[in-house]
Amino acid sequence: MMEQHHAAAIVPAHDIDASTAFYGRLGFRVVSDHADYRLLSDESGWRIHLRSTPGWPGRLEDNPLGLYLYVEDVDAVADRVRDLILEPQGPHARIWGTYEFSLSDPGGTLVRIGRVLG
Repeated sequence: MMEQHHAAAIVPAHDIDASTAFYGRLGFRVVSDHADYRLLSDESGWRIHLRSTPGWPGRLEDNPLGLYLYVEDVDAVADRVRDLILEPQGPHARIWGTYEFSLSDPGGTLVRIGRVLG
C-alpha cells in the first residue's frame, strides 16, 4: 500500500532531546532515531524531522522558523501543554478566521496549533 501524500518540516534542534520531549507533549512519537536526526509522527498525520543543530540559533529569539499544526480539537491539545502557551488567554479566535494558540519549542521555533473556523 502506498503512503498518503504528505509533507514534513525539518526543524533545527539545538538540544534534540529537549525538542523530542517538547513535541512528545504535543502527541508526537519518535518513529526513527538516528542520534542527530529524528523522525517524529502522531497518529493523525503530523510529521516533523528534528535535526540536531547545537549552537543555532545564537539567541533563541532570533529563530525565524515557525510551524502551524492543524488539529480538530484545539482545546484537547492545549490542555496537554497549558503551561507552555504564550498567550495568557490560551486558545482563542483570531481575526483571520482561526481558533489557535502559540508555543515556542526549546530552539525558539514558533509553533501555532489551531483550526479554521467554520
